[in-house]
Amino acid sequence: MSRYTLEALLRPPVELYSAVCALCAALLCLNSAALLMLSPIASCLLAGGFLLLALRRSWQGWQILRYHRNLLRLPRYALTTRKIPVSRRRLFLGKGFRWQPIHTQRLYDCLQPEAARFLHPGLCHQLARRLEKRCEHALPWLTHLLSTDHWLNPVRPLPPVGGNPWLHGVELKESEVTLPLGERVGHTLVLGTTRVGKTRLAEVLATQDIHRGEVVIVFDPKGDADLLKRLWVEAKRAGRSDRFILFHLAYPATSARYNAIGRFGRISEVASRIAGQLSGEGNSAAFREFAWRFVNIIARALVALGQRPDYQLISRHVVNIDALFIDYARIVLPRHNARAWEVVAQLAERINDKNTPRNLQGRDRHVVALEQYLNEEKFYDPILDGLRSAVRYDKTYFDKIVASLLPLLEKLTTGSLAALLAPDYHDLDDARPILDWQQAIRQKAIVYVGLDALSDAVVAAAVGNSMFADLVSVAGHLYKFGLNDALPGSTEKPPPINLHCDEFNELMGPEFIPLINKGGGAGIQVTAYTQTLSDIQARIGNAAKAGQVVGNFNNLIMLRVRETATAELLTKQLPQVEIRSRQVSSGVTDTPGGQNSFVSSTHEQVVTRSVPLLDTAALIQLPKGQAFALLEGGQLWKIRLPLPIGDKRWPLPDSIQQLTEWMQARQHDENQA
Repeated sequence: MSRYTLEALLRPPVELYSAVCALCAALLCLNSAALLMLSPIASCLLAGGFLLLALRRSWQGWQILRYHRNLLRLPRYALTTRKIPVSRRRLFLGKGFRWQPIHTQRLYDCLQPEAARFLHPGLCHQLARRLEKRCEHALPWLTHLLSTDHWLNPVRPLPPVGGNPWLHGVELKESEVTLPLGERVGHTLVLGTTRVGKTRLAEVLATQDIHRGEVVIVFDPKGDADLLKRLWVEAKRAGRSDRFILFHLAYPATSARYNAIGRFGRISEVASRIAGQLSGEGNSAAFREFAWRFVNIIARALVALGQRPDYQLISRHVVNIDALFIDYARIVLPRHNARAWEVVAQLAERINDKNTPRNLQGRDRHVVALEQYLNEEKFYDPILDGLRSAVRYDKTYFDKIVASLLPLLEKLTTGSLAALLAPDYHDLDDARPILDWQQAIRQKAIVYVGLDALSDAVVAAAVGNSMFADLVSVAGHLYKFGLNDALPGSTEKPPPINLHCDEFNELMGPEFIPLINKGGGAGIQVTAYTQTLSDIQARIGNAAKAGQVVGNFNNLIMLRVRETATAELLTKQLPQVEIRSRQVSSGVTDTPGGQNSFVSSTHEQVVTRSVPLLDTAALIQLPKGQAFALLEGGQLWKIRLPLPIGDKRWPLPDSIQQLTEWMQARQHDENQA
């Protein structure tokens, strides 16, 4: 805004004084040409010149006034979801500007003591706020009038967004901030404390993904009713409501069903998804390995018997592995010897407490008979040997080493969750759909996953981690075989899979790292939302692994944060810049008796010093709905999100309406508590 070394924008608009003088001179030339001894043509030309000067100086003065106002109150920026731009090439983020060293200079100027009078509301505004407080009960109509947020109210209150408005007010020229869709496959990390706009940003991004016809998967651990409504309304507007899938642990009557361990690329994934939820610290690591082994043995046997593993089957056979051992042996042994089971049955009739080994006390008689038969017969089957090794353990000892596994399985198979997480694929009377990630991707579905983490964080984390692991498996399958399993004549590539993970630190486990590290090859584009860097470290329990996770996100959007370490995640990636300041010095020399007994001198100079392009304090003082973003290889942008405007919505189905009302009531009760 200025071509001089120092802009000096925080000053009175002295340009208006010269504008007034130039305008008066123009009027004098037109009305008193004879007095000035000017010809009519000369007076018109001279008046025109003065008028141009008045306009130019008025524009310069208006820019100064506009800058002062912008530092206190930004122009209102609100959009309905219908007006959110949707592009096939770029992703709309909001309105803002590229942060340059000049903005660091202006921000530094705002911190100087002499600039304070330009950065606080005027006297009329302060009097209006005092009247609001005093007249709240005596004259409520006056309070309502003064507090109305309308452009006709000259003393309307500042927006209730908190923070420091200078951070965005230092630039008058804004434009739409967008991210090339080609950059999005590098994943995006959104950081911000509670209630500062993360969900609003998720709505803006998910709206565009839905209208582009892409796969949209939203993980919402706590449950946000407005986000669920927005997803369904946009799916309806886009003509994709028939492909909207709702999964919610707290509302099983409406939720789709999902078998978290029913689909896998390798059989060992079943054990990893279950045992991965157990603690691996200290002595618990050994018990987790034991639990993994026994779950893997059970899963292999179930698959060999033609049964799809689920939490109920795993829980049943962990508690009583004898039945699975007997069922598998009944199928496998006749392949080796047609009369094998008859021999086992005869041995079982002669089993009693006296001829039962101590380690098999309490086991089924057929288990003891099978042990005797297999000791005599030279027969090898890897699955049968695994089951045999499991039943050889003393039953009491076996129960101890899987004790950490049983509480988790009971939580996942108790009450209404049993039918939700262990669906009966042959029950034709159950109209609830069964969620399958590969089918959802093929259909380009919109999936909302509510995990109800506030009620039971353990179950939410277990299901969420299993879903991530399932997605990793599907991503690997898509990467190797494509969308249609490499069928002849099938050349269709997997569509972009937009994965929005709110509070992703609550869901993250070892499965999340390969998802963001290698999922891009299958088209998975992760947008993760969390509050602080410490949340990630606390969840993983290792600073190095947390850095590994963060290092896989190429784009970083940071709203207001409350932790310095989180703010430094952005600021430490920025360069140092030079800012200028004015330095005044004065001196006095008093020499009595001399010819020049008193000498004084004053001079000023412009000095430069090196400062960070952005300080951590700026991220801590951000207003609600504003953010800094590192995009496209480290370009720093200052963004503000559009305020939502209620538009005419499509009517919600009764099931979703009831669910959102329940979610809103629950959130209201929690806020009051």
